[in-house]
Parts: sequence; C-alpha cells; structure tokens
Amino acid sequence: MKTLFLLLFALIISSGLWAQDFKYAFVTDTHVGSSTGEEDLRRTVADINELPDIDFIIITGDITEMGTNNELTLAKQILSGLKKPYHIIPGNHDTGWSESGGVKFITEFGGDKFTFDHNGYRFIACASGPYVRMSDGHIPRDATVWLDSVLKATPKNMPIIFANHYPLDNSLDNWYEATDRLKRYNIQYAICGHGHNNHPYNFEGIEATMGRSNLRAKDSIGGYNIVSMTKDTVFFQTKKPTQAIGAAWRKIVLKTFEDNQKKYPRPDFNINTKYANTKEVWSYHSTANVVNTPAYSSNHVIFGNSLGLIEALNKKTGKRVWVFHTGGAIYSSPVVVDNLVILGSGDGFIYALNEKTGKISWKMQTANSVLGSPVVSGKYIYIGGSDNTFRALEAKTGKVVWAFKEVEGTIVGKPLIYQGKIIFGSWGRHLYALDINSGNLVWKWNNGQANRMFSPAMVTPVAAKGIVYIAAPDRYLTAIDANNGSTLWRNKEATVRESIGLSTDSTTIYGKTMQDEIVAYKAQPQDPGVLWRYNAGFGYEHVPSMLIEKDGNIFFGTKNGVVYAINPKNQTTTWAHKIDNSMINTVNVVDGKNLVVSTMDGKVAWLNVKK
Repeated sequence: MKTLFLLLFALIISSGLWAQDFKYAFVTDTHVGSSTGEEDLRRTVADINELPDIDFIIITGDITEMGTNNELTLAKQILSGLKKPYHIIPGNHDTGWSESGGVKFITEFGGDKFTFDHNGYRFIACASGPYVRMSDGHIPRDATVWLDSVLKATPKNMPIIFANHYPLDNSLDNWYEATDRLKRYNIQYAICGHGHNNHPYNFEGIEATMGRSNLRAKDSIGGYNIVSMTKDTVFFQTKKPTQAIGAAWRKIVLKTFEDNQKKYPRPDFNINTKYANTKEVWSYHSTANVVNTPAYSSNHVIFGNSLGLIEALNKKTGKRVWVFHTGGAIYSSPVVVDNLVILGSGDGFIYALNEKTGKISWKMQTANSVLGSPVVSGKYIYIGGSDNTFRALEAKTGKVVWAFKEVEGTIVGKPLIYQGKIIFGSWGRHLYALDINSGNLVWKWNNGQANRMFSPAMVTPVAAKGIVYIAAPDRYLTAIDANNGSTLWRNKEATVRESIGLSTDSTTIYGKTMQDEIVAYKAQPQDPGVLWRYNAGFGYEHVPSMLIEKDGNIFFGTKNGVVYAINPKNQTTTWAHKIDNSMINTVNVVDGKNLVVSTMDGKVAWLNVKK
C-alpha cells in the first residue's frame, strides 16, 4: 500500500496537476533614468499594489537607462514600495554602461540572478550582459556555473520557468548554454524582455514570451503583463496602470516537456581546421567573465574576472598558481611593473600584488569603482576611476602624485601617453588630455553628440606625428591635434567603431569596420580617405578589440570568439582561430608567433603559430 501511494504521488507531481492556480506580475525594461522611466515605474508599482490576487513580481532587466549608481538607487527606492515580493535581474542597460561594473546592482538588489519555488514550480533567472564593453548579449560565465548547480538540485520532473533579459536566441552569443541545459529538464516556458514588445516565441522547442516595456513609449501610459497560471495553461494579459486588464494575448499549454531532438545551429569551429598551424598551447576556463586583457611576466599570465578574482596562471602550462580575491568585478587590464601586478577593481580599490606570490603589497581606496586600465611610465602608473577622477600614483607605494577630479562620467578604457600628456576618454562625452607631470588639463574634446552613449569611452587612442586618433561609437575615425585638442578631420566612410590600431612605423592607422572589413588610412593632418580595404569575412562586428601590429601582421579579435592575423602589405588573412563564441578582448601579442587571448566567457588561452 505504501509503495502504491508513493507511486501515485509521483505521478501527480510529474503531471503538474497538484499545483494551485496563481498569478504574478511580469515587468520589464523600466529604464529608470530615461525621460519617463521613473514616473512609469511609480505608476506600475502603485497599480500592482492594488491587485490583491498577485503573489509576486518578476522584473526581467533594463531596470535603468545607463546603470549609474544614482539610477539604481532610485529604482530600488521605487521598487521597495511594492507590497508583494519581487525578483529581479539586470539587463544590458544596467551592465553595459555600468559605472560599477555591475557591483551596484548586486549591492542594491542582493544579486544578479535568482531561483525560488512557488506552488510546485521552480523559477530560475540568469543575468545577461554585455558587461562594460559593447558586445552581443551574454549569459555570464558565473551564471552558467550557477545554473548547473541549481539544475543539479532540481528533480527531473519538477516544472521549471526560466527568466532572462534577452531572448534565448542568437542575440545571446551563448544562447545554447541555456537551451541545451533546460531541455534536459521539465522546462515549461521562458520569459524575457529586451525587445519592448509583447511577442510569442519558441526557442528550440521551449515556448517563450517576451513582455512589453514598462515605458509608455508613444502612448500616454506604460504597462506590464499579468501572468495567470492554471493547472494546465498559462495566460499572459497586458495591464496598464489604472486601466482594466486586457484580454489574454498569449497562452501556453503546460505539460511535461519533451525534447524534439531536432538539430539546431551551433557555433562553427571549422576555421580552426583551415588554419591548422595555429594551436592553443593551453586553455584555462575561469569561473566568471574575463573582460580585460591579461598581462604576462617571465613566469605568469595574470588577469581578473567578474567575480573579483585576480588569477595567475603558469605561463607554460596554464595551471593556476595563485588567486587573490577583491570585493568587486574586475574590468581593469593589469600591468606588471617591478614585480608588482597593478589593476583596479569594482570594489573601489586600486591593488598592487606581488607578482610571484599574489600577496598584497598595497591598495588604495577611491570613492567609486575602478574599471579603467592602468598604464606605466617610469616609476608611475596612471589610472582612471568611476569617481570622476584620474590619478597618477607611485607604482612602488601607491602614493598619489596628483589627481584630476573634473572628469565627466565613468572611465573604463586604457589611456595613451604621448608628448608629455596622458590622454583618455570617458562615458561623459569627452576625451581628455592632461599634463603628465602636473595633472592639469591641457585640453578636452567632444564629438558634438549630446547623447553620452556616443562618448569616446571605450576608445584606446593612438597617436603619430602630433595627431591623436580615436574611433568612438559614433562610427567616425577622428584625427585630433595633440597640442590643442582641435579637430583636424573626421571620416565616416568605413563606419569604424571603437577598434583602431597604429602601424609599427607610425605611418598608417588601421580600423575594424562593423561589417567584414579591415581598413587603412594614412596618418596625416588632412583627411586622407580610405587607403585600402580588406574583406576578412568576419561578419557583423562591434566589439572594441584593438588592432595590434607586430612582426608583419595585424592581430585582433571579434565578437564571435575568433582571433585574426592579417597581413597588411598584401591584405590577406595569415591565420584565424576560434576560441569560443563570445567577445575577444584586445589581445596581448607576445611576438609574431605567440599571443595571450581572453574572452568574455572567461576563456584564457596561449596561442602559438607554427611557421
């Protein structure tokens, strides 16, 4: 009798018939910080509080417009007015321009992913970037590691509802890491935002629903969705504040999930067969995103990840030698100087660690996160932070030599030292040139765009013959007089975006276009037009991976995880190698045969080319 009872109980659970009916509110893309974002969210919070039959609220990202600390604090204050529990994840607007590298979202809301059980259903939600750099959407490496642990603890027959900001398609570079996992379980449906419209989807057999933005857009009032769960069907209905709930516009039958076993497109690594002479000597997969360029010393390769870990690998084997924990995500590319590893962290500190042991030598606290990368000149390092300050420090001690405190916006890039100046951009519309000895402002430049999303923040300037060159998100290659900051010329023929480089003889500027091409321009004070174009065939492209020339080749990475070596003399591809399917950071070229490469998904690899 006991055995029969347990069997019947298991059948009831597997059929899902035991679950009680319930409702939840599905809110997304609130964009607090945009023109109507705050008011629209306040109206929605008040409206939800008037609905007695709502059990909880799920909010699927783009909570803010630019991910600033002030916007996140305001959003938290508004959402704290909800009378029912809410569960929240960030979107690309909360992370892509974040002044804290995502740290502030976690401190405000307690995390960037969640799981909870309700009436027999397991709700699971992951964050999705990109983080601090322009790229495709990406479920963070630490989130997929976490998802594995959550699913491992989930009974195979337990019904799952999955939430994400992006749709589970190729707008995420690693969509398959979610769909492949979920299809092994009893996934019922997925919800997402990002597209700002109510829309039905099916992701490789997984039914899904995109929710409308909470913004009013061209309407007079915003809105969200009410999701009604019954024993065999889920219904989605639009709800506008103070108005009656709309008719169900989407319904999904709830049943035990069965994988249709169809084959779906997956990333293609065949390019590695074509260029078989390029090999990964070793590859290391960190537990979180790596969105910086690793440094190397005589013994180690060193980098930080988005969980705040600084890791040192054996340069020959790729095995981890030491690890140091900071208190925030790391997007700062480290430098090694005088046996010290120096970089910034999202926890607001600049760190100097012993390169051999990973023990702390000194750290200096700032007033906000430090996402910018340092550069070295002599015994000094130069680095910018999110506290509107750019600093010169003694490398040995961390003592502040000078601090320029008038930066508009967040500094996330790598500065250029040129002709006695330190030159850098920010997410505050300007490119700055400071006197390297005093820290005094020499000049600042902007492209005339009021929209800060076009700021020269992720540019890594290059310079030759008294001219500074940058490519901002406005898709111009711009030449600026290094002495006074005046604009010499701006060229948009090739739509170069944030990725440029300088030839080793300083006569040519290289650019990576947004579609397939590498282009070249003569380095000169008059607009030269495009000198040559080469179709490398890398497809649509937008990541800020700089072009590095060394030993006769130009090296760069793409959003699809491919590293290229291009011969600029005859405009041919020397080789290409795919690491994974996420953004390649600016590569560290050891010599013409060896490179250190990192990807957004946390892969770090040493590439070697056999001639």
